[in-house]
Amino acid sequence: MKFHSPIKRRRSRQIRVGNVLVGGDAPISVQSMTNTETCDVAATVAQIHRLEAAGADIVRVSVPSMEAADAFGEIRKQVHVPLVADIHFDYKIALAVAEKGVDCLRINPGNIGREERIREVVEAARHKGIPIRIGVNAGSLEKDLQKKYGEPTPDALVESAMRHIDILDRLNFPDFKLSVKASDVFMAVAAYRKIASQIEQPLHLGITEAGGLRSGTVKSAVGLGMLLMDGIGDTIRVSLAADPVEEVKVGYDILKSLHLRTRGINFIACPSCSRQNFDVIKTVNELESRLEDVSEPLDVAIIGCVVNGPGEAKEADIGLTGGTPANLVYVHGKPDHKLDNNQLVDSLEKLVRDKLEERRKTVIASEHG
Repeated sequence: MKFHSPIKRRRSRQIRVGNVLVGGDAPISVQSMTNTETCDVAATVAQIHRLEAAGADIVRVSVPSMEAADAFGEIRKQVHVPLVADIHFDYKIALAVAEKGVDCLRINPGNIGREERIREVVEAARHKGIPIRIGVNAGSLEKDLQKKYGEPTPDALVESAMRHIDILDRLNFPDFKLSVKASDVFMAVAAYRKIASQIEQPLHLGITEAGGLRSGTVKSAVGLGMLLMDGIGDTIRVSLAADPVEEVKVGYDILKSLHLRTRGINFIACPSCSRQNFDVIKTVNELESRLEDVSEPLDVAIIGCVVNGPGEAKEADIGLTGGTPANLVYVHGKPDHKLDNNQLVDSLEKLVRDKLEERRKTVIASEHG
């Protein structure tokens, strides 16, 4: 019996980023950001393709100059995933990418300049059906707020956000999403909780500058997990000083752990001990590597002995329990066949792929009556 998430999500206004719905009852989307030089079109396109393959729903690209805006136009032609242009200060860049097929503008209206410039950007976004993402960051708060609060605080983040929101409200532009990021987990969580009760727009979650692959993953899982458990969050980005593809993988793992998204293999594996009848860690690592291309959800349990093995295997789509003289494989909760240690990885990979192919054929058959 599959366990469904008990989380009741915050009701938010739904917007569209390209072909991806954000907010409302749409699935929580997973984002990442390129770290290539945007003007290097080939390198940026190649990285976006890798992010698409990993399952990124939305990709953000920094556009710091008009040259980068021209490159963005070429990039847009070569990829399918929705693209967000990250723009600061120069309203002309926002206007340029709006003409080049951008799917969302990441700007802070208050940083764009005079009211007429903000209005021009907003009208371009309205005309093209492009939503805006307001991105408030503890590391770049306005100087008067730094002076008022003395240091970044949740209240300072929310006050900054409301300034930008007030501008869009004044211009009657409700199609935006918001982030209030900080590198401190408690600050970010408090800010998101406060703003969630004040606006109806979707929230983009993230712990900014979270750190390297290991520490950043932990910090992001804790911070985003707290918010997601509260029902807060419509789209997420895990900010890691690592390959952006890892951000997508971690994002999905966080959502899978809370039963909010299903993508790829969900491995249930024991940490192993002296009772194990095969090398659990090696087996799981090899299977994860071989099955990285799988996007369909499937629960696979790899347990080294008979203490917890049968119980976990019975709840998984495919389960392996260590045993003597041979290991036992369960399929859909029932004992199916036995495997020697030297057959484990090859046999389990084939079994997973066969089961997924069988599922695809069943779906196709049902669709055609």
